[in-house]
Amino acid sequence: MEIERKFTIKQLPDNLEEYPSHHIEQAYLCTTPVVRVRKEDNDYILTYKGSGMMAREEHNLALNEEAYYHLRAKADGNIISKRRYLIPLVNPTFQEGFPTPPADYELTIELDVFAPPFAPLVMAEVEFGSREAAEAFVPPAWFDEDVTYRKEYHNSYMALRF
Repeated sequence: MEIERKFTIKQLPDNLEEYPSHHIEQAYLCTTPVVRVRKEDNDYILTYKGSGMMAREEHNLALNEEAYYHLRAKADGNIISKRRYLIPLVNPTFQEGFPTPPADYELTIELDVFAPPFAPLVMAEVEFGSREAAEAFVPPAWFDEDVTYRKEYHNSYMALRF
């Protein structure tokens, strides 16, 4: 189960290049349900995602390079290319009433900087272990609008609209 929230951001962190990152390219074979192929650096993955906006079933299968490019050629719409930065969020804040996590609790912000034709879009995603944690999460001040429930910010929708 993938449980994540998505946000636009107000500004890029000053030290962005200090964080680990990956080049991601992904293409969609189907959007209902979502069937996607992804190249992340030198790894190739076929993904199935069930329905839902914040929480949904997700299954990943490894592909080889040849299979990835074979399937990518069959994709609908645009291929999405982006640089994903992995930014640790130490001691994240949750709404009052949510159980206090351990002192060493950490989440990861996946900050996606999109290449054309989607540039200058930048989005942050945060994955959670439960719906309750996702719903109680208080985003950092540099996050802007919560777009979790807006389909136009989901990559599978974007690929077919540009």
